[in-house]
Amino acid sequence: MFSNITSAPAKQSVGETITILSGRLSSATLLEDRRAAILGLRSFAKEYPASVASGALRSLIGSLSKDGEDVDTVKVVLETLLMLFSPNQDSPEASEEIVLWLADEFTQRQENITLLLDFLETNDFYSRLYSLQLLLAILSARTERAELCIFTAPLGISRLVAVLDDRRDAVRNEALTLLTYLTPSSPDIQKLVAFSNVFGRVFDIIAAEGSLSEGDRIVEDCLILLANLLRLNPSNQSLFREEGYIPQLSKLLESTYQTGKDGEDEVALWALEQRNRNIYALLAVIRLFLVSGAVGTLQNQAAFWQHGVLYHALQLSFSHDAELPIRAEALTTCADIIRGNSKLQETFAQLQVPSVLETSPPPPTNGHTGKAKGIPAVYVIDGLLDLALSVPTTQAFDLRLAACQCIKAYFFNHPEVRLHFLRRAIDGHASGVDETANVLTTLLRPSGESAPIDPYRHWFAAVIAFHLIFESAEAKALAMSVTEGDADSGEEVVTSIQTISAHLISGLARADDDRIAVGYLMLLIAWLFEDMDGVNDFLGEGSNIQALAQEVVRHNSPSPIAQGLCAMLLGVVYEFSTKDSPISRSTLHSVLMSRMGRDKYIDALNKLRSHPFVRNFEVIPQKLDSSSGNLPDVYFDATFVDFFKDNYSRIIRAIDRDPGMEISVVTNGVQKGISRELVDSLRAQLDEKERALQAALVDMASLDGKLGQEQADHRRTKETSAAELARIKNVNEAIQQHHDEDIRKLEAQQRSKDDANQKQLETVRKEAAKATEAIHADHREKQAELQRQLDYVRKAAETEAARIQRRSEADMADLRATISRLEVDLMKANKAKTEELHAAQEEFAAKLSAEQAKAKAAEERYSSLEKKLSEKDGELKKSRTLSEEKEEQRSTTQAELDDLLMVFGDLEEKVERYKKRLVDLGETVSDGEDEDEDEDEDEDDDDDDDDEAEDGDGVD
Repeated sequence: MFSNITSAPAKQSVGETITILSGRLSSATLLEDRRAAILGLRSFAKEYPASVASGALRSLIGSLSKDGEDVDTVKVVLETLLMLFSPNQDSPEASEEIVLWLADEFTQRQENITLLLDFLETNDFYSRLYSLQLLLAILSARTERAELCIFTAPLGISRLVAVLDDRRDAVRNEALTLLTYLTPSSPDIQKLVAFSNVFGRVFDIIAAEGSLSEGDRIVEDCLILLANLLRLNPSNQSLFREEGYIPQLSKLLESTYQTGKDGEDEVALWALEQRNRNIYALLAVIRLFLVSGAVGTLQNQAAFWQHGVLYHALQLSFSHDAELPIRAEALTTCADIIRGNSKLQETFAQLQVPSVLETSPPPPTNGHTGKAKGIPAVYVIDGLLDLALSVPTTQAFDLRLAACQCIKAYFFNHPEVRLHFLRRAIDGHASGVDETANVLTTLLRPSGESAPIDPYRHWFAAVIAFHLIFESAEAKALAMSVTEGDADSGEEVVTSIQTISAHLISGLARADDDRIAVGYLMLLIAWLFEDMDGVNDFLGEGSNIQALAQEVVRHNSPSPIAQGLCAMLLGVVYEFSTKDSPISRSTLHSVLMSRMGRDKYIDALNKLRSHPFVRNFEVIPQKLDSSSGNLPDVYFDATFVDFFKDNYSRIIRAIDRDPGMEISVVTNGVQKGISRELVDSLRAQLDEKERALQAALVDMASLDGKLGQEQADHRRTKETSAAELARIKNVNEAIQQHHDEDIRKLEAQQRSKDDANQKQLETVRKEAAKATEAIHADHREKQAELQRQLDYVRKAAETEAARIQRRSEADMADLRATISRLEVDLMKANKAKTEELHAAQEEFAAKLSAEQAKAKAAEERYSSLEKKLSEKDGELKKSRTLSEEKEEQRSTTQAELDDLLMVFGDLEEKVERYKKRLVDLGETVSDGEDEDEDEDEDEDDDDDDDDEAEDGDGVD
């Protein structure tokens, strides 16, 4: 009976179930069926993300578009997609490739990202929240492509920023997180977010969350978002400043130190840590406006001063209630605000802060710790010096270092403030007032007891003094004027350089902390570099060189840093020493080579250069490591490290430089340091040149005398030659005159012939023109007559045709019956008229042909006249040829004249020879003949002298 009952169906596998659900989602037409399929897929999404994504991802995304108006369906779809992005870690299909593939599916189609952004405009909680979470997951997987899709989506950034106004904390916080991840690197997105009124929304969230003191992680996220928008973005910084948000920063900063101690014991540790993180983040945001050399930094500094940001940062840094790291960061912020701004540097010293030497302040009044009763106020520079030099605890190192940075920023790139600070230090040292916080007193009169306890006291003093004199000849000279000892009391007067050198050498001998020696060495190296007066002062105590050389070669030295700096100091001293130094340059070189040696010198510098504290200075944190419990590994100042690296090659080669060659240094426009051998060589060359010059002057005077004699002889010769030349010119002019008369006669005859030919030519031309004009006139008259006859015939024909047409129209009504006959008659009449017109046209054509024949005859006549004109032109050319022949005859005559002159010359030579023969034969020659003879000889001599004089002038 029950044999036909079927067995239970086979159990479906997970893959088959997912395939069925995926097919149902893509093919179902009812909303309820699609929603049921999505719910089924959601149950598998955590454990089988690859299977669900490969079969139903596009259907799920399509459902968001198709069923977007159904809130429940959208919620389930978004939940399923989020599960695919974050599957269970122990899932067999979980992998990073799935997340990347899911993100690619969204970012490769712009409409998918736009679809998620559209859900942000709905008021549904889950649609907004899940869309933001999904966008964040896509952004984390494919950052660049997701940024581009959100940026190019219509109102994409604006809709994201608008979600910050949502009163539901979860949605607002998720939007804040998404914007934080969206804005770190793209300047275009940063600008678009900033111009969507995000700054005001962020400050509203901070206020709503309890500001810095009571706010939780959301406040920190808000400050991180501000940092992303403002970092290296001058446009957003300018917008922030111009829209008036600097006072908001000042207000937040003021609240950090006005919070009293009431109830602090009840604050949880995590809340206190979060408050410190919030304050630190705020200070970091402020420092983003103060990047050195960036566009707008000066405007930002002025705005921070105007709205009290600098004042509140100072009060926070000197607040006894704030944590030490926060105070150190606040002081660093103050340094950034005033660095490089001369106006702020000059007014900064007028501010007052609570004294740091008061260790147990009474409870604050109204939260104003800086102004609390019982805590004295001091000027900020004094307070900074107290922090740097008078707070010996190791835990306060970061605060002391920040105070040192603030002091350096106070006189950075401002020579007047630098010299003012140095003079105040010198006056305070000389008067003995407040010796504990005086830089010079700390360096020149160190306390032996404080060195082991607080080595950084001397280090900070040395660093501040290093920056006071660095690359400033005036400051070096001013500091070198400080002396120790009273000469009136019989004490030895010791200069500041010698005093510091003595403390350095004694500290090395006692094996004090390396930080003290490093501070002194940094100061001395910078002081003596390119300062020959300082080098001479240092060499005034000869034992300094031996002690430093001994330290370089010491085998059991615990620190290569001190050895390397000692070698560098010796190299600087030798580099800028002179022949006139207390220890001459040559002597110093021999001492260094014998006591230390070249190899040891170079090895010490190489070890210093390769030491991690120098090589990796930029990447090693210059701060206290509280977990180690030791002193921080801070040995160098950043400016000194740059100085060392820039001049390392020069100093390491200094030991190889010849002792006879001194280095030339220009200080305050005065050149110092020369080579003695070079001076002697130049002086010998100058003497030799002087002797050569005197000899040349003697030769020139002799030549001037000879030149005067030659010029006198030349003048006499020139006068004689001029007289003879005048005579020859007269003879030539007479001959030329007769020749010119002949030429004029020939030219007159030629001109008369040319005039006659021209007149005849003009007559022929006029006759031809008249004949041509007459022919043209006759032609025009006949043509006009023919045209008139033609017009008359045409008018007569037209009149007759019109008359016949009128008659035909008048008789048409009466003669309709006989229309055929009349048409025949009309055709006959028209034929007759046509023949008549044809005959008239033939007659006109015959007349026109006759006239054209006449015109042709006229043209032939005109051609003959043109031919005659050409013949006349040929005759004219013949006349011109004749004129040219006459010119050639004139040239021939001139050549004959030249030949005649040559004959005359030959005759004169023959006469001269004849006279000489007569004289030789004993004949007497008359005086007139002698004079003529002398004149001829003088003439010939003068000609020769003239030629020689011209040749001499050319040579000169």
